[in-house]
Amino acid sequence: MIGWKRIVVTVGEKIGKAHLTYGMGAAAELVAASTILLAQVKGMPVSTTHILSSGVAGTMVANGSGLQKSTVRNIALAWIMTLPAAMLLAGLLYALFLTIVRATGNG
Repeated sequence: MIGWKRIVVTVGEKIGKAHLTYGMGAAAELVAASTILLAQVKGMPVSTTHILSSGVAGTMVANGSGLQKSTVRNIALAWIMTLPAAMLLAGLLYALFLTIVRATGNG
């Protein structure tokens, strides 16, 4: 649980130009729960944080308060970079561990 407070502050206060109201939060949570349930039924892997962030952004747009473009841009870049970064890191670690195992004669 590293960085949870930063995520909570970003989702609750920095996505939209206005503060998240109770109604907006409830709507975002209901949409997130429904989306996660549907994904689970279909066997699809999803990120709860990504889904909730999108729900909050949707409530801000529907409310007419607007979005903070820099925060939305940073979130989108993080979404886009997550998969390639994880693939690269996994590949590098696998190659490193395979080299170590072969060097010790266990592979």
